[in-house]
Amino acid sequence: MGEANTSLRAVRQSMRMSQDELARAIREAGQRAGEPNGCSKRLIQRWESGTVSTPRGTYARALEYVTGQPVENLGFKPADETYGLDRTKAMDTGGGAWIPLEDPKAHGPLTGIWLSRYEYESSSRGQILSDEHYVVVIQHGARAQVRSVPASKSKVMMDLTVNGQVVTGTWTEQTSPDGYYQGSVYHGAIQLLLDPTGHRMAGKWVGFGRDFDLNTGPWTLELVSSDTSKDVMGRYNRHPEPASDELR
Repeated sequence: MGEANTSLRAVRQSMRMSQDELARAIREAGQRAGEPNGCSKRLIQRWESGTVSTPRGTYARALEYVTGQPVENLGFKPADETYGLDRTKAMDTGGGAWIPLEDPKAHGPLTGIWLSRYEYESSSRGQILSDEHYVVVIQHGARAQVRSVPASKSKVMMDLTVNGQVVTGTWTEQTSPDGYYQGSVYHGAIQLLLDPTGHRMAGKWVGFGRDFDLNTGPWTLELVSSDTSKDVMGRYNRHPEPASDELR
């Protein structure tokens, strides 16, 4: 048995998930991505105990999807270090529907920590408000996933497709249980343009409000660090300062 994986256990506990719940989330992520997996509580236990030090590519991608963190931050050794394999090949599972690896690197150029900011109209308060989050972007080929850092008051996620400078996809936000919207969940679509520097994306979101009226507004993401190491992730695991207009 190897050394216990305390990093994965700490991330799971920070998400307030049991081993059963994490396994179920990983299975659901695989189904959603077109890469079904058989993750079980027993496999989570083997990962956390250190019995398995490197998950297979399908599990690694699902783990990144669920946790919003690069697999290396979850206490796993890269496959090339463990087996002497090329990392791109180790992460590839035959060009399945999840993420065909167009980029020769396992993680694409958008991978990093970004500052997300959007504006929305609060019809009940008659105001235009904004909200900000630090989010982690993980890109594999033409697909990118966005997850707000664990310390965020509300939880934002996006599943995006990158086509040159055009970035299109869907977004979901679960608002803070203690905020004005009392834990409500909102969904919608988003389209962004990536500027030539690769450090800023700007566009608009669209989605339904509480009364099912169709709303839209600007949304921007600005790169703050291409480093997704544990130390840097810890530095940005907080709400951005200065505080935004409304903590949702």
